Amino acid sequence: MRLVVDLDLCQGHAVCQDEAPGLFNVPKSGQVEIVRADPGDDLEAARTAVRYCPTQALSLVDDSPAD
Repeated sequence: MRLVVDLDLCQGHAVCQDEAPGLFNVPKSGQVEIVRADPGDDLEAARTAVRYCPTQALSLVDDSPAD
């Protein structure tokens, strides 16, 4: 799994940073920066951040090979 952001949608609300500060950084008057694309042990926090993003700018992508 990896985190992806659509910067065309991000408005810098920083909800993601509140939900998963180890994964996201949102500078004042800026857009989200993904600190760690692979959420690893913070997967649930990443899912929460994606779920509550006000503009739906975040997503989790499954890069696992299909069997």
